[in-house]
Formats: sequence, C-alpha cells, structure tokens
Amino acid sequence: MRRTTTVALAAMILGTSLATGPATAAPLGRHVVQGVEDGDMLKMREGPGTGYSVIVGLPNETVVRVHECQQAGSTNWCKVSLDRARGLKGYVSYTYLRKM
Repeated sequence: MRRTTTVALAAMILGTSLATGPATAAPLGRHVVQGVEDGDMLKMREGPGTGYSVIVGLPNETVVRVHECQQAGSTNWCKVSLDRARGLKGYVSYTYLRKM
C-alpha cells in the first residue's frame, strides 16, 4: 500500500510539472524587451514555442503589451502585441520582458 501511494504521488508531481497550461506568475500590461544580446533580437513567434515561425525580431527597449502567458516546456511564453502597432501579435519568452 505504501509503495502504491508513493508511486501515485510521484506520478502526480511529475504530471503537474510537465503539463502545459496557464501561468499566473507573469503580470499583464506594458513591458519592455531587455536582455537580448547585442546584434540579436527577441523573436516574436506565431505560437508559444520555438517550433513556430518567427513573425518579427524585437530589439531591446521595444515596448509590448502582455495579454496572457502560458508554460510550454520549461519556458513561460506570453502572447503580446506591439505597443505602437497593436495589430501585430505573437508570442515571446517572458525571460526577456520587464514590467514597466
């Protein structure tokens, strides 16, 4: 009985940590792109992951609006729109966003 409980608990913990779903840690609102290496840009993608096509590259200091975020693998991806061109929407890694 004890082994069954331990296995069930381990499966539940692993299942929870590997799941893709909404992430509540990322605040919504205006953010600025920061931390991108010189000569590179933050890739705005069509979906939440590196397997999606790149829409546009965003240099440091670009202002975006975060609408929602979700965990995909080990990365927190946020659906954003450009502050100055709100019709342009896509997903970026929250790692490179700083709340304004």
